Amino acid sequence: MTHSGRHFLQIPGPSNVPDSVLRAMSMPTIDHRGPDFQELFSHVLTGVADIFRTSNQVIIYPATGTGAWEAALVNTLSPGDEILCYETGHFSSLWKAMAEKWGLKPTMIEGDWRTGADPEKIRAALTEDTGHRFKAVCVVHNETSTGVTSRIPAIRAALDAADHPALLMVDTISSLGSVDYRHDEWGVDVTVSGSQKGLMLPPGMSFNAVSDKALEAHEKSTLPKSFWNWTEMLASGKNGQTPYTPNTNLLYGLKEALRILNEEGMDNVFARHIRFGEATRAAVEAWGLEVLCTNENEHSPVLTAVLMPEGHDADELRRVILEKFNMSLGAGLSKLKGKIFRIGHLGDLSDLTLAGTLSGVQMGLQLAGIKVDPSGVEAALDILRDT
Repeated sequence: MTHSGRHFLQIPGPSNVPDSVLRAMSMPTIDHRGPDFQELFSHVLTGVADIFRTSNQVIIYPATGTGAWEAALVNTLSPGDEILCYETGHFSSLWKAMAEKWGLKPTMIEGDWRTGADPEKIRAALTEDTGHRFKAVCVVHNETSTGVTSRIPAIRAALDAADHPALLMVDTISSLGSVDYRHDEWGVDVTVSGSQKGLMLPPGMSFNAVSDKALEAHEKSTLPKSFWNWTEMLASGKNGQTPYTPNTNLLYGLKEALRILNEEGMDNVFARHIRFGEATRAAVEAWGLEVLCTNENEHSPVLTAVLMPEGHDADELRRVILEKFNMSLGAGLSKLKGKIFRIGHLGDLSDLTLAGTLSGVQMGLQLAGIKVDPSGVEAALDILRDT
């Protein structure tokens, strides 16, 4: 079908890229060993550290978030090291699987994919580990597959209560720039993130924010590392350079994205995303459907995962919405395939865009033969209008 107007990209990442970011990326490519690049790279290193809320230099890779996962592991751990992971969804499971491929020994605390990482279960596991065999705890902050946000300060408190020296590693790939996050204040050792969600860029750039404790672990780590080596990245970054060819034009885009975020103000960015999550859940509840996340304190401001009624397929609903209204929604991943659809409400998004998104979902539900209360959109508008 031929559609007028823009495509509605309402998946939970990659998110919509602002026009000014696209224009910034269209700048002529520059010499990445010249003074202009040095100025650009030094600028974005400072700016992105502010987003992570860390005083240490952030490491920027020309890679997706998967690369940043790998960098976090190989730069701090050694073959055979045991790590503790918490199952919150598809992506926490993938991070565990990566650790296994590197010869690490992950223990996964099982979860139900409807709640975040339980600080008490983590504390109990670490308290039992009197020999300190666990060298790291790996947690996903905002699980993109489920719409659940784990409580990182409480997890940090769990490590402290157990008096355990394990590194705390946190995946913020779908939360950085959209959900309040504080690397230094929360005592995180390695924060992993990517460019294509809250930072409003295309995929292709990823990050490690690192603590002094993580840097000490890096000195003792014996897992192989070349492309991901923190030592070379940090040494080059201090001089506004990289040890290999950078993705120059994405860095132009990052500079503009940081300007946009700072112009709005990060506290306002976080509040806007919270409102969008509340409005979306209000619509879902009014439709008579069920949000996947069951803990009121762990609802994601970035996306909402919606359970399909018995006898209906989420992928068929997504197909109807795409064909009729030119809008993409997120699919259910692995064991949630066909059971949920995910509404992304992050990044370069306004009240009216969200209202249009929810209108498209409501019409799609009706066209797919799913009985819903038509007051859903109005319930969302009440939130958007009155807050």
